[in-house]
Amino acid sequence: MNELSIGKSYENMAADRDAFLSRARSCAELTIPTLLPPEGHNGSSNYDTPFQSVGARGVNNLASKLLMTLLPPNTPFFRLTIDDFDLVELGGDQRGKAEEALARIERSATQIVESKAIRVPTFEALKQLIVTGNALVHMPPKGGMKIFRLDRYVVQRDTMGNLLKIIVRETIAYDALPPEILEALMENPEYQADTNKKECDLYTCVRRVGKKYEIHQEVHGIVIPKSKGSYPEDKLPWMALRFISIDGEDYGRGFVEEYAGDLKSLEALTQAIVEGSAASAKLLFMVRPNGTTKIRNIADSPNGGIISGDANDVTTLQANKFNDFRVAQETMNTITERMSYAFLLNSSVQRNAERVTAEEVRFMAQELETALGGIYSVLSQEFQVPLVNLLLNKMQKENKMPKFPKDTLKPQIVTGLEALGRGQDLNKLQSFLSMLQPLGQDVIASELNIGDYLSRLGASLGIDTQGLVKSPEQKQQEQQAAQEAQQQQMMMQMAEKGVAPMAKGAADAMAEMPEEE
Repeated sequence: MNELSIGKSYENMAADRDAFLSRARSCAELTIPTLLPPEGHNGSSNYDTPFQSVGARGVNNLASKLLMTLLPPNTPFFRLTIDDFDLVELGGDQRGKAEEALARIERSATQIVESKAIRVPTFEALKQLIVTGNALVHMPPKGGMKIFRLDRYVVQRDTMGNLLKIIVRETIAYDALPPEILEALMENPEYQADTNKKECDLYTCVRRVGKKYEIHQEVHGIVIPKSKGSYPEDKLPWMALRFISIDGEDYGRGFVEEYAGDLKSLEALTQAIVEGSAASAKLLFMVRPNGTTKIRNIADSPNGGIISGDANDVTTLQANKFNDFRVAQETMNTITERMSYAFLLNSSVQRNAERVTAEEVRFMAQELETALGGIYSVLSQEFQVPLVNLLLNKMQKENKMPKFPKDTLKPQIVTGLEALGRGQDLNKLQSFLSMLQPLGQDVIASELNIGDYLSRLGASLGIDTQGLVKSPEQKQQEQQAAQEAQQQQMMMQMAEKGVAPMAKGAADAMAEMPEEE
């Protein structure tokens, strides 16, 4: 495939994207225009800011809550599970140790999220999804996460919504190209026509071929050799996200699009009130033309000055639009209240504190699941699941976790009521132990495997129990040392009992001996 065919394919697919792009730009104009600027605008261009800030506040608030539940700080957003049959095949039957090892892997993956600063670009992607309904996420093997706007890529899906093709168009400086590409471009007529330009278009094409994805990059029809590669379908570092998916459509719909009517009405009313208030605030004095009061005396007199004239000659200009403004203000307040409920601005689920409890995050996830109609679950499947697979793959390549047989580890994204994953296991363990209390401590000690229970309890709490809970070897050594100490004490007691009669007999014998004269 040469550059012309990729460029033509991009233009053809862009024609199908135009309707979604136009609606997305309209939504961005009502909320945050910089998220998707008009065509032809760049970073130095000026943007028309909306008269109202409800849209921008709502987008930022909703994106913050989604970010808090999708990537909770210092808390794994997923859990790893292994079937009992797979656990036996791996050579072990102790569920507690397996849970502890899996929890350690989850914490390591969470540390990668923190160290790679994945949360910052994720917040940007969430804002793009809320406003435009689409965002392309690229997570390369090295470096951080990169976000592409809707006007930078095109996508094609099958009837089930699976990705078939992605074409990304980026702007790159000619100086950043490899030397061999620059040499080949010297013979390209298109490059010679662009000699005055310092930048060119770089196309990245991702195509599904069978059960894998092939990728390569091209500039002016020349393939960059080092860009060729392929990925399994479950380890593709490109994620074309949608906020609201519609059957048969390649692109998604944004949350703002559903409330575009209220936002447009609020924008028009706010503009009318602001401009009308500015006009009403203008102070103008009118003097009767044939009156005795002179205009110059009014204009030149200081505040508190005394002039000669008739008060009936001077009046102020009034708009007399109070009742009209009041109707507009009440309508605007009604729309603002509706938008506040839609963007969850009126709810205070999370405290403004440095540490947020698990129950607050769980309640926030439940509220998002209820208010957004399952959109949170869609994001968990289209964003969190691929992200977990990429993190686990990265950890395996860096030898930070053992390699398990294929399909042995089953990542489970915890959403809604199960927002914190292993927190539900903690409640179940506590309920299980409380039900055993009536049986008595002796029965619990004889029937319950305390070591396995402690391992599961630590995994549920997200605590690394290594070094905290005694290992079987350490307990055996302590037991052996206690037995040896007990044996030594018994021998000392027996020795003391044997020495005492001998000492008494010697004393009696000495007492019976006659005294020397």
